[in-house]
Amino acid sequence: MQVTENQKKSFFKGLTGQILIAMFLGAALGIILHNTISPEAAQSFSTKIKMLATIFIRLVQMIISPLVFTTLVVGIAKLGDIKTVGRIGGKALGWFFTASFISLLIGLFYVNILQPGVGLKLEHVDMAAASEVTGKTQNLSFENFVEHIVPKSIIEAMATNEILQIVVFSIFFGLAAASLGSTVKPIINAFDKLSHIVLKMVNYVMNFAPIGVFGAIAAVFAIRDAEELVITYFKFFGSFLIGITTLWVLLIAVGYIFLKGRMTELLKRITGPLAIAFGTTSSEAVFPKLTEELEAFGVRDRIVSFMLPLGYSFNLDGSMMYMTFASIFIAQFYNVHLDLGTQMAMLLVLMLTSKGIAGVPRASLVVVAATCGMFDIPIEGIALILPIDHFCDMFRSATNVLGNALATSVVGQWEEGKGVEIDLSK
Repeated sequence: MQVTENQKKSFFKGLTGQILIAMFLGAALGIILHNTISPEAAQSFSTKIKMLATIFIRLVQMIISPLVFTTLVVGIAKLGDIKTVGRIGGKALGWFFTASFISLLIGLFYVNILQPGVGLKLEHVDMAAASEVTGKTQNLSFENFVEHIVPKSIIEAMATNEILQIVVFSIFFGLAAASLGSTVKPIINAFDKLSHIVLKMVNYVMNFAPIGVFGAIAAVFAIRDAEELVITYFKFFGSFLIGITTLWVLLIAVGYIFLKGRMTELLKRITGPLAIAFGTTSSEAVFPKLTEELEAFGVRDRIVSFMLPLGYSFNLDGSMMYMTFASIFIAQFYNVHLDLGTQMAMLLVLMLTSKGIAGVPRASLVVVAATCGMFDIPIEGIALILPIDHFCDMFRSATNVLGNALATSVVGQWEEGKGVEIDLSK
């Protein structure tokens, strides 16, 4: 199919095209500065230019809490009863845990077949840099898991963007509102209007996305010697890319099985969110935009508002694949033998512990460090993957977005024609 000149122009004027251009310009600027100025000046530049990405992500974060709360309350009220909520929630969790398990298995398979940590020689590993991550492993406990699920204050949960806690409160609020019938329709209608205002804000914030991506990419390349990193970590990064590519192929294939030809349309719609997640290494940064795109794709708002917040806590396919891969890579580097039974036990531990760290910075690394400690793998080994982690994070963030878009779309299709929505217009 031939691409017309008008189509080319519209692409580069669109958000996705602008983000890709911003990524290229950011990388080019970062590489030039890395090769022409002192390391101290490069570090100073990186810190300052990264503020562009920080501002963009903070602008998105300010939208997430009101968006999740208002859309989910309206969605639950439309669902109307706890039975329907339970049915959709059951399907969602079934999909999430199945996808997580398969993602973990893919990481387990490739790290054992390709063995990127065997015989690897790494010099000048900065062990001190790992202290920030390893210090957070104490948060991974059953008590912490419960705290991340059950809110003690909805205000606190919103202030800290604890999405899972907001979901729990919203479900209770929505079910209570639905049980009161027509008397609370004015309130639900007000929440409905408020959610549309917040979605309008999304459009304004997304105009800043290319600038944020530019800052994020330039900051990394200014202080990292990309060529040296690629050579040093060629086997690790190459093996990881093979694993993540396999996961993408599997996810897209499953999408075509369930969505048929509509999967192509879904991929086109989420190209922008995928590019933002890739550039900023933050799947959270695209939450509002992804909500908008999935509703435009045709998934009912009640399904989107219910599925996406859950998915952001329970369905991180890219991160799951990386966790087994990185954990066993560290074991291989230190020549710690893990038999198949131990590796499967590690996989189950990762499956459970990863569900309690939504909102924790560098969450994947925190889980990897904690898991290494449980299986007598040197916890300081996390320092081995820190230099390359940002580049891996770009791919796993985009994969998380793809996985959640697919899960929401498929469950939305399963729910077509089921349940009765409450007419809020009356």
